[in-house]
Order: sequence, then structure tokens, then C-alpha cells
Amino acid sequence: MKTIGMLGGMSWESTASYYRAINDGVKQALGGLHSARIVMYSVDFDEIEKLQHADDWDATAVILCDAARRIEVGGADFLVICTNTMHRVAPQIEAALHIPLLHIADATARKLREDGIERVGLLGTRFTMEQDFYKARLSDNFGIDVRIPEPAQRDLVHRVIYDELCLGHIDDRSRERYVEIIEQLGEQGAQAVILGCTEIALLVQQEHTAVPLYDTTAIHASQAVAMAVAQD
Repeated sequence: MKTIGMLGGMSWESTASYYRAINDGVKQALGGLHSARIVMYSVDFDEIEKLQHADDWDATAVILCDAARRIEVGGADFLVICTNTMHRVAPQIEAALHIPLLHIADATARKLREDGIERVGLLGTRFTMEQDFYKARLSDNFGIDVRIPEPAQRDLVHRVIYDELCLGHIDDRSRERYVEIIEQLGEQGAQAVILGCTEIALLVQQEHTAVPLYDTTAIHASQAVAMAVAQD
């Protein structure tokens, strides 16, 4: 079994979901008392969040590249970055390593294509919804049409992530608003909606809407397990 490198802490709430999902996946794949071989580095999200909102992505790249190199030195065979937004600096992180990166957008796109989904809505931080590092990867590399909410809705989605979900606060009214946005995207032609922030699945699950949801945390973790247990 390969050793999974986890670059987490952004936020630790969703990193905990990754840890559980990966270990559950290895247990299901191998049975018995098996658990995942993991090297994890968890950063201080307060520092990262301030740099995100200051638009200083170069500084975030320095921090995450250092963390990723520590994971590699620790013996990881490949890396997962346990957040959607910080794939904004995935190219810099990949360049700093000698081990492969399992990109969260690629993992999600492969699952979408496998299911025959061509038009999706995308929820996430404002950075993920509005910048091209994520959307363009889906459209250019996989031919997936990506649609995002209206500006006021994007503001709401972003605020709830940082002010509530990253702090572990689950609010029923926020869930209702998210579901309204998801269903509006469905009415506008989206065949499914990507939960493109690793915290969103803490708030919204498939039981809350008839629109198919693609939880990037679960998908990313599942493909990490598959890589870890695959026979060379």
C-alpha cells in the first residue's frame, strides 16, 4: 500500500472528513484492521485565509510548498491538497515536488465524465467560483460546461464558508439558502452541482435536494484510496 500525503488544515474541519473517508476507504478495500498509511501536514489556516483575501497567492504558495516538501520527505508516495481553493497554487506545489499530485478538479471531472455529466453548477469560495484555475481545468481538459451562481449568491456562499463552516457552525437557514441556489442552478440547466469547497458537505448532503451533488471531499478521498491500494 502506498503512503498518502495529506496537505491539510484549510480548514481542519474538512481535513478531519478527509482523514475519516480515506481510512474508511482503505478498510473497505482491504478489510480486517487495515488503515491508511498517511503523512499529514496541517497548516495554520488563519495565516492562509488572510493571504487569500489580501490576494497574495505567491505567499500562500511559499507556505504550502514548504509543507508539501516536508510531506514528501516524510515518505509520502503522492500528495492530496485537502482543499479546493488552494489548488490555485497547485502548479507551484507540483513544481516543488518529485512525487505526483492528485488534483481535486481532475478527480471530480473524471467522476463527472464517468457519470455522463456535461453541464454542472459550481459552489465554492469566491476564488474557486470566479477565478479560472478550477473552472478552466474542467472545461479545457474535460469538456465540462461550468455554471456559477449570481453575484449576490456567490457572496452568500463565500460568507457561509468562512464565517460558519470553517468554524464548525452548521446553520439550518444557511442550508436552506444553499439548497435554493443549488436548485436554481438545476433549473438553469445544470445536470449536477459540484460542492467545490471541502466544507460544504458538512452543511448540504444529497438528502436535501433532488439535484445530483458531487462532494469533492468524498471523490478526492476515494481516488486517493484507489491510488494507494492499486497494484503497480
